[in-house]
Amino acid sequence: MSFLISKTLIYAIPLMIVALAGVFAERSGVINLALEGIMIFGAFVGALTINLMQKGNAFGIIDLAKDMTANWGNLQLFLLMVMLITAVAGAIFSLLLAFAAINLKADQTIGGTALNMLSPALVCFFIRLIAQQSELRMFKGDAASWFMIKKTMLGFDKAQELGFLGETFLNKVYFTTYFCIILFVLLSIFLYKTRFGLRLRACGENPQAAASLGINVYKMRYSGVVISGALAGMGGFVYTLTTANCVANGDVAGFGFLALAVMIFGNWKPLSIAGAALLFGLFKCIAASYSTLDINNDGVFLLLNLSKDPTWGKILNPHMYRLIPYVISLLVLAFTSKKSRAPKAEGIPYDKGMR
Repeated sequence: MSFLISKTLIYAIPLMIVALAGVFAERSGVINLALEGIMIFGAFVGALTINLMQKGNAFGIIDLAKDMTANWGNLQLFLLMVMLITAVAGAIFSLLLAFAAINLKADQTIGGTALNMLSPALVCFFIRLIAQQSELRMFKGDAASWFMIKKTMLGFDKAQELGFLGETFLNKVYFTTYFCIILFVLLSIFLYKTRFGLRLRACGENPQAAASLGINVYKMRYSGVVISGALAGMGGFVYTLTTANCVANGDVAGFGFLALAVMIFGNWKPLSIAGAALLFGLFKCIAASYSTLDINNDGVFLLLNLSKDPTWGKILNPHMYRLIPYVISLLVLAFTSKKSRAPKAEGIPYDKGMR
């Protein structure tokens, strides 16, 4: 159960933070279908930053890595810096969508789809140019050995048992998990409890009424899209760090589209989005680690045995387990779309002359 919870969090956190990215854009009135593309770009920038800093031994990072136990805190600060760089990269990339949707009044669905097509092609081109291969990896080591926090780093003995909570939340965890949870809470409060958040949401509901009160609708929509891009870029890096060993290859396994499903299922509300992200994260966890899950801790791997059963194995095979999260997303959207309450003005270009 400890393993299941910790792995569920690893898959749920990128979904949660990227779904919140979608909320910021759509609450301002701009549909951000480019979350997948921005995640891909953020994942690439993060992997490239770590690769180059390792290669150049920036800030003496290679020396820090020689003693992980003593220098794990400094490595987490380095990781935080990379997250901020990916956020800036995502924000800059999202300006393409903002300019097309706000200034040019282009169709926002088509604009987002275009960025989703542009991003992997652009990333694969740069990877081929920089690394002369189809993917970009860390220059030295792997993500778990460099950035995963283990109980020995916190002063505990390797053989010491920390109990259920300690083993779940203190051993073999990533700093990004807790940073993103704190960021999610703070930004949710910022969106719903501040004057800026109220103005942003007003622009997504009735921009003409907001403009009549002196609110700059263009500025607020730009702000919403840029914040959305920053969160999506960061979410892309968190995904590739925790689940793909910090490898950039122009793909994030559809997490951007799953985040859109989480956002709609959560009805554009942060608390509901967090619950939906945990649900989808659980299914992703099961799909990725079904063969090692011992649910009752009795040495019986039920899901693995079912996949090998002559009857059930035809249905519950490895491909079906990997398919489950996407099937669930389709079913959830099919049954909840009628009850979804999207911002009224999302996707509608703002025109000062409209009333």
